[in-house]
Amino acid sequence: MRGSSVVTTFLIVVNFIVFAWEIVTIGPGMFSGNIPDPTAYYTAGALVPLAVTQNHEYWRIVTSAFLHANLMHIGFNMFALWIFGRFIEAALGSPRMFLVYALSLLASGLSVVYFSPPDVATLGASGAIFGLIGALFAIGFKFGKRGMDLVRANLPMLILNLIFTFAFPGISWQAHVGGLLAGFIVTFAIYFPPKRLRPEVVDVAGGSVLDAEYQDPPESVHGPAST
Repeated sequence: MRGSSVVTTFLIVVNFIVFAWEIVTIGPGMFSGNIPDPTAYYTAGALVPLAVTQNHEYWRIVTSAFLHANLMHIGFNMFALWIFGRFIEAALGSPRMFLVYALSLLASGLSVVYFSPPDVATLGASGAIFGLIGALFAIGFKFGKRGMDLVRANLPMLILNLIFTFAFPGISWQAHVGGLLAGFIVTFAIYFPPKRLRPEVVDVAGGSVLDAEYQDPPESVHGPAST
């Protein structure tokens, strides 16, 4: 349903429920990320490439995307999901937004499996959220010239996030890039901008259609970074 944010809200609620479960099972150290047992994330379902390639624990691709390392981690990710999720859900509709999120989640997980160090645990929703950022750019390109405002407005945000991704240790560039590319490709394939209606002026006396000049409305297509 266009204009609804039911999927975005649902995903945020699920992530916070899982984080509450982490606090109960791992301990209050989850608030700061200072936990006594570093293997607790693995036990909770974090994505470790070796666990997938050797033990065939493919379910970790999904579970890891709903786990977070600390309160700041989930807070930042859920804020980004709220901003980008609502925009993409309004543009694509709830079912297609969920499809983009789910496929971006899977692509980011597979990117981690095949391109990350085999024994390093990865967790967090950011790979799927980067898929929503990719979707935003796909929508802009699909609008042609009118969508370039959307692309230009959000390009600095994308560049800054990619700089952070590659500059800081502990951030999975594999998940971010995999999700970004998947979100862009899937959205570009399934999204088609609404057609513009060309007005017709009819001669009442003769019934013939007269020439009419159509002028685009002054407002442009904007995304979350422009608000």
